[in-house]
Amino acid sequence: MKRRTHLKVRVFGAAVILVMLAWIAMVVAVIVVGARDEAAPADAIVVLGAAQYEGHPSPVLRARLDHALELYRRSLAPVVIVTGGTGAGDTTSEAQVSRRFLLEHGVADSAIVMETHGLTTSQSVHAVAAIVSALPGRRIILVSDPFHMLRLSILSRALGLTPLTSPTRTSPISARVSSRWKYVFTESLKAPVAYLIERVSD
Repeated sequence: MKRRTHLKVRVFGAAVILVMLAWIAMVVAVIVVGARDEAAPADAIVVLGAAQYEGHPSPVLRARLDHALELYRRSLAPVVIVTGGTGAGDTTSEAQVSRRFLLEHGVADSAIVMETHGLTTSQSVHAVAAIVSALPGRRIILVSDPFHMLRLSILSRALGLTPLTSPTRTSPISARVSSRWKYVFTESLKAPVAYLIERVSD
C-alpha cells in the first residue's frame, strides 16, 4: 500500500513538473514571437481591433494603426484589413473607427477592407480568412501588440493563411511592465487553448 501511494505521489509530482515546464515554454514562446518583426511584402496588412472611445481610437488601437500605416506607406501590401465589431454600449465598430483613421491619414478608400463583426480574436481571424480567400494570395502581415502575436499566428496558420508578425512597439501596454507581463501570462494560456480548439474543429 505504501509503495502504491508513493508511486502515485511521484507520478503526480512528475505531471505537475511537466505542466509547469510546458507553461514556462509557452511563456517564452509568447515573448520570443512578440519580439520578432517579420514584415515583408504580402497580400494584406491585418490590424487587430482594440477599444475605441466615442468614435476615436484608444491609445492601444492608435498604436496599432500607426504601425499599420507605416507598413502601408512602405508599400508592403496593397490592402489594409481592419477588424473589430461593435462593443456593448457602442454605436460604431472598432473597424469603422480604424477605417476613418486610415482615410484621414491618406490611405485610399479602395485599399481598406473592414471586418465589423468579430468580438473576439478568433472571430476576427476567421472573418479575415474569408476575406483573404478572395485576394490573389494568402500572405498577411499581422499587426497587434507583441503579446498577441503567437496566438494570432496559430489561428492564422490553422485557417490556411501565411502570417508574418509585425507587432507595434508604441502601445501603452508595452510601456507598463505590470500590464505587459499580465498579458504575456494570459496569452501563454490562451495560445495553446486556441491551438487545441482549431485542431478539434478540423
